[in-house]
Amino acid sequence: MSTAAKNIVFDKLNQLGIQHEVFEHPPLDTIEIALKYWKDIDATHCKNLFFRNHKGNRHYLVIIKDTTPFSIRSLEQKLKQGKLTFGSPKRLLKYLGVKPGSVSPFGLLNDEDHHVHLFLDQQLKKAEKISFHPNDNTASLVLSFFDFIKYLDASGNTYEFIDPTPEND
Repeated sequence: MSTAAKNIVFDKLNQLGIQHEVFEHPPLDTIEIALKYWKDIDATHCKNLFFRNHKGNRHYLVIIKDTTPFSIRSLEQKLKQGKLTFGSPKRLLKYLGVKPGSVSPFGLLNDEDHHVHLFLDQQLKKAEKISFHPNDNTASLVLSFFDFIKYLDASGNTYEFIDPTPEND
């Protein structure tokens, strides 16, 4: 799946005229592991979290700066979407076409019904370049923030910016 998954992303970015750089590396399943490989990549790296609401009829992709702390409880209060739980591997595959560890906004290419809503860390607006897995955690793809928004607009999915940092209770 990895080469095919990556090629779908590269083809779409090329079709949109979006320049990007790709950095190959071993599978990166956690941010802690990824930080070792990202240290020489000049970009703001992102943590991508896939959630479902308590009824299971709404799904959300939350994209935050990699080092931003978060708590699900705080996120629930800010998003006002009710109780959230992580989406199962089955739901990840159904809605984004990816496996755990490879969650990425490029999974929206597989969301033909535009079902998934995105919440984006407002800190990302300050980034010149940002980085995501290209639907496979054996590579990191870097593109400009401006081009990332161009990609999101072309995806047809809805998105909004939030402050994901936990409130001090």
